[in-house]
Amino acid sequence: MGEKVVAGGFDLADRQRYRDKLRQCLTGLERLLSQQRFDRPKNLMGLEIELNLAGADGLPKMLNGQVLERIASRDFQTELAMFNLEVNIAPHRLGGRVFDRLAEELRTSLAYADRKAGEVDAGIVMIGILPTLDRDDLVSSNLSEVDRYTLLNDQIVAARGEEFTLEIDGVERLSCTSKSIVPEAACTSVQLHLQVTPDRFADVWNAAQAVAAPQVALGANSPFLFGRELWRESRPPVFQQATDTRPPELQAQGVRPRTWFGERWISSAYELFEENLRYFPALLPICDEEDPLDVLAAGGVPQLAELVLHNGTIYRWNRPVYGIADGVPHLRVENRVLPAGPTVTDVVANAAFYYGVVRALAEDSRPVWTRLPFEAAAANFDAACRDGIDARLQWPRRGRLGGTTEVDAVSLVRDELLPLAEAGLDAWGVEPADRDLYLGVIEERCRRRTNGASWQVATYHRALEAGLSRDAALAATTRRYAQLMRQGEPAHTWPVGLPEPVLTR
Repeated sequence: MGEKVVAGGFDLADRQRYRDKLRQCLTGLERLLSQQRFDRPKNLMGLEIELNLAGADGLPKMLNGQVLERIASRDFQTELAMFNLEVNIAPHRLGGRVFDRLAEELRTSLAYADRKAGEVDAGIVMIGILPTLDRDDLVSSNLSEVDRYTLLNDQIVAARGEEFTLEIDGVERLSCTSKSIVPEAACTSVQLHLQVTPDRFADVWNAAQAVAAPQVALGANSPFLFGRELWRESRPPVFQQATDTRPPELQAQGVRPRTWFGERWISSAYELFEENLRYFPALLPICDEEDPLDVLAAGGVPQLAELVLHNGTIYRWNRPVYGIADGVPHLRVENRVLPAGPTVTDVVANAAFYYGVVRALAEDSRPVWTRLPFEAAAANFDAACRDGIDARLQWPRRGRLGGTTEVDAVSLVRDELLPLAEAGLDAWGVEPADRDLYLGVIEERCRRRTNGASWQVATYHRALEAGLSRDAALAATTRRYAQLMRQGEPAHTWPVGLPEPVLTR
């Protein structure tokens, strides 16, 4: 969705031509795979982080255009709403002190962006959902001033044909409607990319699906929306409902949502791209001039522009990505389950855990996906979103007994997944000092049963107990969060509560 898109209407002929082009692209992908044209292993990883802009009062600031103008770097881009930015870190080769280098790049980039935001009385806040967002902030007039967002909003609204409903039963209940997809902008995430060969793609994707729930349990950082305490990681249900093109009748018929965990383990990347065409109508039927099959016949590498665009409007939590670098096609698994924040150290620790455990699980002689029903992996994901670090998950029993058992997420991570992550990072060639530093953050989170979400909730309740109103408590929690985020110590070390008395309002 980062491509230039010109706003405009579409007619029936546009949609038919686009469908035809999508089929050609899928055939082109199939031929590229059969001809083994894809890049060889390069152990490349990449990272994107979506960010919020907030003022000194903790409230959102609709200023991304002005802030981006001041940052003046192609590493920073717009996101859906005016209080959002995104930072993209160039691909790194997994190995050596990669995570320390990554952390240093992120600290430098975010500190620079924060200084530039300060010139318009705003600041960068790296958090899953900004606790101070109000329903009046998430309206179409606050869409970023970029054609593709307006067009995407118009197409999803037209496909749905009625208002979007947000309903979440958490600690408290949220029930409201929206006339646009802008509530999606509340959800700011970290996206972890891993370039893989076609032969390894299915194993890596299956491993990423299996470990999505432990990732969320460890990294939950989105407990509030619209003044309500909801799930510990409320992004997934908010995102799914804010982009849901299905009215209730289609939901009742079992039509799949565009924000989707999936429904089965796979044996090839092709299956996911094919499913995307089979299950999901085009939202943006914009055709490229390229004929992918002619390009292939001439020995070239097709852009598959329609397939790439369509793929970008289907929000799988682990998404297949087709790309071209230096004239050679490649495949990536894009892991989208994690919220942003709380600190650079936390983000890099989450990344180290993910890249380590996915490598180990993908190479296991008894793959977890052969022993864990897919339905259990999907249920685990929901449980982790709901309960965060206190979640209980289904996982294959150890030894030869077979079947699954229920285990708390902390025990699963500490006893089984952290040793796998360590072995996986060793296999990547990551230096032990780097490995131990960042996996140590994960271990301490487990030991203290503390992450960003649990800190936010505890500090918010401490503020309520001190006599603050709900809105004042959320604002004070956000201000304290931003202060500790900038200091940079990982969230499990943060003291709960506010540093000094805060004026109520």
